[in-house]
Amino acid sequence: MFGIESLSGNAHAAALVGLVLLEAIALYVGYGALERALGTYVIDLVRGE
Repeated sequence: MFGIESLSGNAHAAALVGLVLLEAIALYVGYGALERALGTYVIDLVRGE
């Protein structure tokens, strides 16, 4: 998908770790924004308010 299959050894491992790190950062930011946008609404909904 990203063309990292053509890399060998250490370069492949570093690219894979970098992609996983970028994915983790994107999920952290995305879920943070989602929580900020909908957190209060969901808590009020669960409490029945």
